[in-house]
Amino acid sequence: MPQELKMQEALKQAITAKKNLMDFYLAAAEHTQHAEGKKVFQRLAVEVRENANRFFSYYKGSDLGSFPEFMGTPPNPDSAMLLELQKAVKEDTHERRAREIALAEEQDMEQNFRLLATRIIDPAVRSVFDKVVEETRAHYQIIESEYARTMGMVHESDMDTYVRE
Repeated sequence: MPQELKMQEALKQAITAKKNLMDFYLAAAEHTQHAEGKKVFQRLAVEVRENANRFFSYYKGSDLGSFPEFMGTPPNPDSAMLLELQKAVKEDTHERRAREIALAEEQDMEQNFRLLATRIIDPAVRSVFDKVVEETRAHYQIIESEYARTMGMVHESDMDTYVRE
C-alpha cells in the first residue's frame, strides 16, 4: 500500500505540473503576436491537457474534483512560469522569453518523468509515464524549432539549402 500512496501522490504532482504548463502555454499564446507562434503555444496547450488526462485516469483521489473541473480552475498565481512570463511581458521580451521558459520547463519535466517512470511498478501506469516522456521530448523539439525559426537561426527545413551551398 505505501507504494500505491506514493504513486497517487506522484500522479497528483504530474497532473498539477501539466495543468500549470497548460496555463502557461495558454497565457503565452495570448501574449504572442505572430500567428505561427500563437498556433504552436495553442497546440502545446491542447497536447499537455491530453497528457494530464492520461495521468488523471489513474488518479484515485477525489480532492481535485473531475478532470474538467480541475483543468478549468484559474491558473496558479504562484506559478514560476507565469510569473516569469508576466515579467517578460512588462519588458516586452515575452515571445522570446516564453519560448526559453517553455524549453527549460519541458526539459525539466522530461527528466523528472523519466526518473519517476523507472520507479513505477504497475506496467499500465509506467506506460503512461513513458508515453508522456516521449511527448514531452517532442514538445521540446517543437519549441526548439520554433525558437530557432523566430530567432533567425537555421531552421531544419532549410538544412538542405545550407548544406548544399
